[in-house]
Amino acid sequence: MSEPLEPAFPRDHRYEGHNGLTMRDYFAAKALAGILANSEAANGGAEPMLSYLSRREDGADWVASMSYQIADAMLEARK
Repeated sequence: MSEPLEPAFPRDHRYEGHNGLTMRDYFAAKALAGILANSEAANGGAEPMLSYLSRREDGADWVASMSYQIADAMLEARK
């Protein structure tokens, strides 16, 4: 299971419908939680991450992009 679109929590194929969260989305969600929880990550530890992001015009886009970059790196490491 190293493909980004494979389900993070595969289920029996006897059931129809959506296969659930992809591995890429799962890893991105975990990365996002870690980024936002790290209160000393911004500006060399001088500022809480949420404060830093709120001042950036592209704060939400930046943190989402960073989360998926981390997820992609995690998927690459699984190969």
